[in-house]
Amino acid sequence: MRGEPSCPKCGGRVRAPGLFADSWQCDVHGVVHPLQPVLPPSVEALGVVVHRTQVPVWMPWPLPVGWLFTGVTCAGDDRSGGRATAVACSGPGPLGGIGELILVAEELGVGLGARYAGIDAPDPGPYMNVEKPPQAKVLAAGRPTPLWHVSGAPVDRAVFAGEALGMWLWAVVWPERSGLLMYEELVLTDLRDAGAEVELVPCGALSPRLIQP
Repeated sequence: MRGEPSCPKCGGRVRAPGLFADSWQCDVHGVVHPLQPVLPPSVEALGVVVHRTQVPVWMPWPLPVGWLFTGVTCAGDDRSGGRATAVACSGPGPLGGIGELILVAEELGVGLGARYAGIDAPDPGPYMNVEKPPQAKVLAAGRPTPLWHVSGAPVDRAVFAGEALGMWLWAVVWPERSGLLMYEELVLTDLRDAGAEVELVPCGALSPRLIQP
């Protein structure tokens, strides 16, 4: 898909490094890791992100019954590599209708997960009460990983976040009631470690949530 890099925090235009700056710049957020154009779902698109990124590329694997991979993007450039990834999946919601899930892995401060979550902060920490038991758990790269509910998000979605492999892990689910999916102890695979299994990922239509949360 054609397009230009954008700010991972707001989607605005960014300026490439040049004579007076050695980093990508957003007029609102300053130095950022540029969000690359969203790639329509395909095995090849996954391969592009997997080979570029320095952070995990999380996907429920196996996918829940009836679910499909529906797009991927990453933040970062060729020099620094991917510093955040977002993978979208869609399928039957636990309570009927269509559910959509975006899983984000990112370094501290990138802000991509917060953009999909709809909160005004680069990281989920201020919106998580980690003194309480986690509301959900996933198995990420073979490790039990607690996820806490993230408050302050728009009412149309459910947002959970935690830490996996030393990075933030966000799970954003639409509609809000499909957040029940996160209570089923999903098994998440880092597709960097999936090898030839990536070729078995079933692909659907591009999720518009990746482009406009």
